[in-house]
Amino acid sequence: MKAWRVNELGDPRDVLTLEEVDTPTPGPGEVLVKVLATPANFPDVLLCQGKYQIKPPLPFTPGVELCGEVVAVGEGVDRAVVGERVVGNPILPGGAFAEYALMNQANVFHAPDTLDDAEAAALSIGYQTAWFALHRRTQIAEGDYLLVHAAAGGVGSAAVQLGKAAGAQVIGVVGGPEKALYAKELGADLVVDRRSEDFVSAVKEFTGGHGADIVFDPVGGDAYAGSTKCIAFEGRIVVIGFAGGTIPQPALNHALIKNYSIVGLHWGLYQTKNPAVIDECHAELTRLADKGLVKPLVGERLALADVADGVGRLGEGTTVGRLVFTP
Repeated sequence: MKAWRVNELGDPRDVLTLEEVDTPTPGPGEVLVKVLATPANFPDVLLCQGKYQIKPPLPFTPGVELCGEVVAVGEGVDRAVVGERVVGNPILPGGAFAEYALMNQANVFHAPDTLDDAEAAALSIGYQTAWFALHRRTQIAEGDYLLVHAAAGGVGSAAVQLGKAAGAQVIGVVGGPEKALYAKELGADLVVDRRSEDFVSAVKEFTGGHGADIVFDPVGGDAYAGSTKCIAFEGRIVVIGFAGGTIPQPALNHALIKNYSIVGLHWGLYQTKNPAVIDECHAELTRLADKGLVKPLVGERLALADVADGVGRLGEGTTVGRLVFTP
C-alpha cells in the first residue's frame, strides 16, 4: 500500500515521503480499515517536527483521525464488523495518511449516516476536544458568552458550532478576512479579525462590559494574555494548546483578583482514564449531526498525493477550513 512516512524529524514538506509499505494485519482487538478520508490536524505538524507529546519511533506515518471502511478485524473485536463505515483514531506509528490503517477497537466509532466521508473524518479529534472543553471542563450553559480563538481552525470551528448548539453567544477570533467569512458561515455571532481589530475591546463592547464567560484557547501567547483582560466574573479559560508557539505563564494573583478559572484539557487522557465518556461524547455528536446542528465544514478536499503540501500549509496557518485527504 502507499503511505506517507517520516524518516527524520523536521517541517512536513521536508520530511514527508510517499512510500510503498506492507499492508498491516490486525492483531487481537484491532481493526483494519481502508482509509476513505483523513483530515490534516495541527498534531500532524507537531508529530513531523518531533514536538508532539506522543513521539512515535521513526519511521512513522502521521494522520491522527480518519473515516474508513472496515476490511478485517482481529480476535476479540466486537465494536466493528467488516463493511462498516467507521471514524476514529489509528494506531501510531501507522497513521491515517495511507491507504490502509490499523485501529484499536476502543477508538472505533460508527460514522454518522448524515455526514459524507470527509465530513465524518473530521468529527473525531476536533469535535471531541471541543465537546469535552465546553461540556465536561467548563459546563457551558445557554446564554453564556463564548470566546473562541482560531475560530476557523480545526478545534476552533468545532467549538463555534458546539457553542451555538448549546445556546451560547459565540465570538470568534480569526486571522484574515477569508477566515472571518468562514467563521461567520460556521455560525459565530461576532467575528473579530485579530490582524485589524482588538478582540479585547470587541468582546467588552459585544457583551456590554460583562466579558466572556468561557474562553476556548488553542493558541496561547497573546490570545491568552488578551483573554485575561476580557474574562467575565467567574469566567473559565480552557487551555487547549499553544498553536501560537508561546506557552503563557499565568499570573495566578490576577486569576484570584478577577475571580476566574484556568482549566486545562488533554483530550487524549480520556482514552485511558475514562473511555466511557468518549463513547457518550460520540453518541451526542452523532445526535447533533443527525439534527443538523453540527457539520464539519471542509475547506479543501485533496488527494493522498497532496498530504505533504497540505500539512505544510496547515502548519503555516494559511489554510481555511478543514483540509481532508481522500485516498
